[in-house]
Amino acid sequence: MVAQAPAPAVRTPARPVRWTRPTTWPREVLALAAYWVASRVLMIGLIRSGRTEPAVEVHRLYQGWYQVLRTGTFPVDDVTWQYPPGAALPMLAPGLLPFLTYLQAFVLLVLLADAAVQAALLAAGRGAGRSDWGAWAWVLALPLLLGLPYGRYDLPATALAVGALLLLPGRPKLGGALAGIGAMVKVWPALTVLGTPRGRTTRQAWTAAAVSALALLLVFAAFFDHAFDFLHAQRGRGVEIESLGGSVLQVARQFGWSGRVEQHYGSIEFLGPYVHRISQLSLLTTFAAFAWLLLWRVRARRWTAATPYDAALSAVLLFTVTSRVISPQYLVWLIGLAAVCLTVECTTQRPVALLLLPAIGVTTVDYPLFFDSMQVGGWWPTAVILVRNGLLLAASVWSAARLWRATVSRAPAPRPAADAPDAPDAPGDPRTGPDPDHVPAA
Repeated sequence: MVAQAPAPAVRTPARPVRWTRPTTWPREVLALAAYWVASRVLMIGLIRSGRTEPAVEVHRLYQGWYQVLRTGTFPVDDVTWQYPPGAALPMLAPGLLPFLTYLQAFVLLVLLADAAVQAALLAAGRGAGRSDWGAWAWVLALPLLLGLPYGRYDLPATALAVGALLLLPGRPKLGGALAGIGAMVKVWPALTVLGTPRGRTTRQAWTAAAVSALALLLVFAAFFDHAFDFLHAQRGRGVEIESLGGSVLQVARQFGWSGRVEQHYGSIEFLGPYVHRISQLSLLTTFAAFAWLLLWRVRARRWTAATPYDAALSAVLLFTVTSRVISPQYLVWLIGLAAVCLTVECTTQRPVALLLLPAIGVTTVDYPLFFDSMQVGGWWPTAVILVRNGLLLAASVWSAARLWRATVSRAPAPRPAADAPDAPDAPGDPRTGPDPDHVPAA
């Protein structure tokens, strides 16, 4: 009797994923969606409770600016208005929902921006060479800031930057346009086009960014008074207590420095001896960071799918740590950019993204837990801000070093395996001399 071979197993075809039908979603997507809903309900609950205080910014500042902007002018008499004219968009947007209070409408619009970022990261992480770590980084890291992301307009600006980065590879004109709009809202999204590959992609992205930013600026100039006053709005900015320079003054205060802390120019700043010099030093390091980025752009020779994302994170990290202000909401930018980097498996910034997680956690300890005591002074709040800024400084240096090594430094020559069989003599092999019939490649 002849044995018969077993019949091949019949593979059940995978069900197609339809994003409009959650029943077809993969399990990991369902788990991510469930965590997103639960965590965002908690964040909104913190906003409603008022215990983390971020809603005060919306009540006192944003709603007041909204009332002024409705009259067709920017709040030029308010020193706290230090933003480009596009910042009027998230301030005016809650007026589109008149059936809600200003705070309710603002939080709802920020929630929608959060959901858009989450969906974009999830879509970007699917496919060969891609990863869903970016989507998980966003959903897990943002709640570490408690309710703060929903009480500032940095999340909509981050959504523009994330959208610009994810669109740049396939649709550089649209990605550049979003970057230009983002630059008019919060300035820093302009850095998202820094790492585009040379050639047509860069020309299209940079041109679209410049055109969209200029067009939006002209629209505001046509319909609003004092649209260009933002160009000199930062001249009176000092050294904020949470900045890197502020950390130095926090330590100096423990050893008898005679300065003081006051509400100045829209934030809690140090005033006193050496403050102006530290402010100038911060500006100098910012210019140095910009010069390094230009040098990197000129020297870069190797681009991968992750290079534009990695360059954006490095650039924003450098400008964050050299700023005269490192507010807690700045971490929202870094979470978004790190999440974009993690959507690509070949990113160089994975360890940097991991290092940002404790920095985010310590930021929450800084604000709101230790913020009042930080104004008074003491070793505990000083230690907290030193740890937070130390982590950010380490992340920025590490990020820049890894970006440079991956794109500028000469790649090491591959070593042949010790046990590999001898290959046929190649042209020009030193054992046999040059091959007279070999024609060099062009």
